[in-house]
Amino acid sequence: MQWRRRHCCLAKMPWNVKRSLFRTHMMGLVSLASLSATLLFLCHQDWLLGHAGLRDNPVSYTIRGFRSRNEGNQSSLRNLWRVTAYTAAKAQANSSSHQDDSSMPEDSGLQNSLSTNSSLHREMGVGGRLAAQPYGYVLNEPHKCRESNPFLILLIAAEPRQADARNAIRLTWGNDSVAPGLGFVRLFLLGMGSNGPDAYPQSAIEEESRQYHDIVQQEYQDTYYNLTIKTLMGMNWVATYCPGVRYVMKTDSDMFVNTEYLIQKLLKPGLPPRQNYFTGYLMRGYAPNRNKDSKWYMPSELYSSERYPIFCSGTGYVFSGDLAEKIYQASLGIRRLHLEDVYVGICLAKLRVDPEPPPNEFLFNHWRVSYSSCKYSHLITSHQFQPNELIKYWSHLQSNKHNACLNMAKEKNGRYRHRKLHSDRLW
Repeated sequence: MQWRRRHCCLAKMPWNVKRSLFRTHMMGLVSLASLSATLLFLCHQDWLLGHAGLRDNPVSYTIRGFRSRNEGNQSSLRNLWRVTAYTAAKAQANSSSHQDDSSMPEDSGLQNSLSTNSSLHREMGVGGRLAAQPYGYVLNEPHKCRESNPFLILLIAAEPRQADARNAIRLTWGNDSVAPGLGFVRLFLLGMGSNGPDAYPQSAIEEESRQYHDIVQQEYQDTYYNLTIKTLMGMNWVATYCPGVRYVMKTDSDMFVNTEYLIQKLLKPGLPPRQNYFTGYLMRGYAPNRNKDSKWYMPSELYSSERYPIFCSGTGYVFSGDLAEKIYQASLGIRRLHLEDVYVGICLAKLRVDPEPPPNEFLFNHWRVSYSSCKYSHLITSHQFQPNELIKYWSHLQSNKHNACLNMAKEKNGRYRHRKLHSDRLW
């Protein structure tokens, strides 16, 4: 009944009143649609900035990662410079105490990293700038590339007490025999060990260095949270003493590395050397871990963005020799983070260098791959090996590498014939 009255009243209205009401109604709908579209556009822009801004502007993405949530619109660069200047002033005031071993940064836990990366104080020069060479050498091999430029340098992160792991690598994938006719350099990167009663003796490291000439040790505390420093110091060594090297691989002491496959199938010595080349196991779209109990915890005070840039797993990545100096120089303007592989990815983003996927996604593995001579003859890295295992499986691979997959095919055929014979007997 009410609808009929309303319809009757609407029918009796003059045409110009009806038209006015219609226009008012349509303008309201258009305004509402326009407002909704604007809001959607702004939200989309914010999403793009947070998730896809790296490809458009990796430097702004990198800087954005250093902004604390409490800073508001304050310039993160200004804030970083203020922290840097303060730390440099503190380092200058305490310069006399830096002459003894107790001055080494004690980054034994993440708490020290939270205090604006306390290890930075040793890296500061005059005027609040990061020093080009902040840590002195205890052991060095400056003449490794004096006679010729090598094809490949292996930078192997190792702890001072891991003598067995170093010896196993020297006997296996780090041996000069894997690259006959090519320049090949193996370097173990070490910091300083602890001074407790169970500490590994420094004299033993020095004797090992005299025997093998493959240890570079510098004056920083050798801890997990200083792995970024260790890697950057290795890159700085390459840039300083071996700038003409074609390729560099950074890896760890518990890795199995098929160096022969790496050299012959991936790097290919017969081809011209590449520039700005970086590859490994690509980590895409990873978010910072905000769990305080996690080994990979990343507090928002150190990195506030919702995503890391693309990076390669620190268990093993390969890059062209020219990138060693570029990455190190880029790091001088970027606040240190304790996650080494993430940090190197941030440096690459600043350089606008995109890590390349390897030809086969199974070449680099940051987990342990179950062993077979066929699989291991066609991969580059596998993780979590004890020294005795490394020697055992390397020896087996070397004795079977020319017919590794042929033997596997024979084994499969033998198992198939056995199952078929057993099945026939059942019938």
